[in-house]
Amino acid sequence: MRTTLQRAAVPALFATVSTLALLTAAPAFAQTAEPSADDAAQVDDIVVTGTRVQNRSRLDTLAPVDVVTAQALQTRGTTEFATALAQAVPSLTFQRPSANDGTDSIRPITLRGLSPDQTLVLVNGTRRHSSALVNVNGVVGRGSAAVDLNTIPTWALDRVEVLRDGASAQYGSDAIAGVVNLRLKEASSGGGASVTYGQYFTTVKTARGERDEQDGGTVTASAWQGFSLGDDGFLTLSAEYLNRESTNRSDYDPRAAANGAITARFGDPDVEQWTVFANAGKGLGNGWEAYGWAGYQDRDSEGAAFPRLSDNANTVAAIYPNGFLPKVAINSKDASLAGGLRGELAGWNTDVSLTYGRNALDFRTEDSLNATYGAASPTSFDSGSLIYDQLVLGADFSREFEVGLSGGPLNFAWGLEQRWENYKIEAGQPESYNRGPLGANAALTGGAQGFVGFQPSNAVDVDRDNFAAYADVEIPLTDKLRVEGAVRFEDYSDFGDTQTGKLSARYDFTPSFALRGSVSTGFRAPSLQQSYFTSTASVIQSGVVVETGTFPATSAVAAALGARPLKAETSTNYSLGAVIRLGRFDLTVDAYKIDIEDQIVLSELINRSFSAEVANLLDPQGIQAARFFLNGVSTTTQGVDIVGRYRLPTDTLGDFDFTVAANFNDVSVNSVPTSSSALTSTPTLFSRQRIKTIEDGTPASKVSASADWSRNKWGATVRATYYGDVIQPASLPENDYRTGEKTVIDLEGRFQITERVGLAIGVDNVFDEYPDNVPIRNPNSPLGTDLTSNGVLGFPYYSPFGFNGRYGYARVSLKW
Repeated sequence: MRTTLQRAAVPALFATVSTLALLTAAPAFAQTAEPSADDAAQVDDIVVTGTRVQNRSRLDTLAPVDVVTAQALQTRGTTEFATALAQAVPSLTFQRPSANDGTDSIRPITLRGLSPDQTLVLVNGTRRHSSALVNVNGVVGRGSAAVDLNTIPTWALDRVEVLRDGASAQYGSDAIAGVVNLRLKEASSGGGASVTYGQYFTTVKTARGERDEQDGGTVTASAWQGFSLGDDGFLTLSAEYLNRESTNRSDYDPRAAANGAITARFGDPDVEQWTVFANAGKGLGNGWEAYGWAGYQDRDSEGAAFPRLSDNANTVAAIYPNGFLPKVAINSKDASLAGGLRGELAGWNTDVSLTYGRNALDFRTEDSLNATYGAASPTSFDSGSLIYDQLVLGADFSREFEVGLSGGPLNFAWGLEQRWENYKIEAGQPESYNRGPLGANAALTGGAQGFVGFQPSNAVDVDRDNFAAYADVEIPLTDKLRVEGAVRFEDYSDFGDTQTGKLSARYDFTPSFALRGSVSTGFRAPSLQQSYFTSTASVIQSGVVVETGTFPATSAVAAALGARPLKAETSTNYSLGAVIRLGRFDLTVDAYKIDIEDQIVLSELINRSFSAEVANLLDPQGIQAARFFLNGVSTTTQGVDIVGRYRLPTDTLGDFDFTVAANFNDVSVNSVPTSSSALTSTPTLFSRQRIKTIEDGTPASKVSASADWSRNKWGATVRATYYGDVIQPASLPENDYRTGEKTVIDLEGRFQITERVGLAIGVDNVFDEYPDNVPIRNPNSPLGTDLTSNGVLGFPYYSPFGFNGRYGYARVSLKW
């Protein structure tokens, strides 16, 4: 739980933002031009997220909505969409875990410090499918299966709208923290392309030494083109290719067999991917339009597991005389296809759509071996696959009714949705999970080291469907007061039905000042991945490899250990905010409180050594520990979001755009699940380490300030982001890792060489800032606990800005 000292910074920042705005508006630039109609249109970005009323601007909504343009996402060093979005939106965090199997490659975002699967992702207003991956290791979002934002390139986007408010009654499951709506580019002509190259050039200061690194070289080539489809249609195609080399921020390995070398690879994985997207719309006459989009991505990535040294009992000298470093490779194939019709039907604005999405992950374990096969072991293994797909049929209707209110017409919307989901686990080759001819030797680990393959007993093929109906009414009671109410009913084939509601209001005291607020209930259905994922994996526990089984809550093993069938998470959201508009300056301040009950989590590892009863339960499974999904965590999240922006065009010095944004967030765990097991003694299901990850695994405060400048052919951006301290917890407080409070500075300069050719050069993390490194021993520990016994973890991977250091880049762009 955070301290009250951090909350006290909220009014101070509010005053700071207001002062900055007043100072910026002072007559230092005497040549300031008067606002034009174009300026006003730029300030009041039209949004479609969080409202079903047309032509509503982000500053007129009843709940806070951030609008991030594609151009804003592209004027920075990273070409990774999720990283760029987290840099632009303070309430979003995108961490970069390493040595955590599939999560190294499929990394989730978090909104307001909540679980990644508690944020709903839409594309053009329709539900985006999630990844097939379940995050099962010691990461933020452990136990979640979330949408992989990096499957969509920024060049396919026109803008991103982030609704920072509970919206389950409006959009359905997952929208507890809010909604991220990706709006694709719509262009019937024109086009553009860019090539970006960058790499890290940094000084790495780990606990045992210092070294210079130049790695992570990244090439990104992107392009888009618009085509007309007759006089009233468009087809926009976009494509992107990315090739990124790995980084390594491991410490020096202190073990004798390492001879003082760096034996691990702790950092970003190797990635090669290509992505294509198409978005189209075509008029059909009589006010009707057909529309649709499609996307496909193929991504190959390879992260590293923990190193096995030459003195390890599971090293086969005939294959790896000097030890080996296993790699976890994933091929991700992500596809989506959508189509729909919209127009007017019997006086109702009608939108009917069908959307399909599929994510398939094929796992390989490379540069490894199965020690129970001895010298005959393969070194490369097909370790199985995870597949998730989703089909959504939706129908939305809205209509305005004149009811004699002074504020204007009432807007009523309603809709229906049917969703089908399927989830599969496919087994790998036998050598990836079997115990071979030497399997009788208990000292040898069975299966491919680094990532044990999925077994035939893990294979599943399950599906479910759900039906939803909603109604939404917005009533302008007066020209100053608007209220909105929404209700939603959903019925799932696997766990039953649920109902949610939302009530919002806004009062505009003057054209320059308004108050807004809402109260809502929300829910998140257990995902198929959480309900049915099962595997046997090598998990590192206190530096030791433990063969661990993950079981569905309904399995016999999980039930004996205290599991119960999963049910939906529920939430209650409260928000209260203010909107200030003074010419080119606008400021929004929104406070919130989110209470969540029955959050779904992954239990602790329950080791066979806990009791003879547990050993008798696990030994027939051939595992040393077990874990499973369960409900039972309740949390309270409260905080405030502040966003201030000022635009300053001048006649002689160019145009300036200043933004200061901040998120202050406090998460408290109120209760945790207890075991209902019939065992004589019951194990702890959720310990300190998991509690502190929820409470302190994301920054309690994140503040960003940026300034954009342009004049004729020149342009520049400077951006500073402050991150509060984050804890990567251990079972004992004295063994926690801390990131420390850090500020990261980014710079970019741009020059338009010709009307069509532009050049940008920049540096992200100019001053080479790192989180605090993992110390050799914690000085607060009375026993002097060794925290880096193998040198793998150079820095905490909970760091909200990563741990790669300074990144330089250049970008050449074309437009036509």
